[in-house]
Amino acid sequence: MSPVALCVRFTLREGAGEAFDNLVRETAAAIRAHEPGTLVYMCNEVEGAANQRVFFELYADHDAFEEHGRQPYVRHLLSECEKYAERTEIDRLRPYAGKHPAGSE
Repeated sequence: MSPVALCVRFTLREGAGEAFDNLVRETAAAIRAHEPGTLVYMCNEVEGAANQRVFFELYADHDAFEEHGRQPYVRHLLSECEKYAERTEIDRLRPYAGKHPAGSE
């Protein structure tokens, strides 16, 4: 099966950064503990853009991606995001070359 990857950009409401980041840290800890099929879950601040956060997510396959989305801590994060983010952009990626835990061609 092919890996599944996402790039997600959140534009946060003014003053929401700390609360959003705390929520993300809690969620990321649960992902590390419970999701072996989530190979990469990187949460990034954007230099020079205090209200921007960019996530890169890599799942072993479609089943791992679906399992991730069913987790209560992920569902909680997504429902809470509405409080903190004024805009969310999601790009589904199709890895085809490079170096990553799912392999490379």
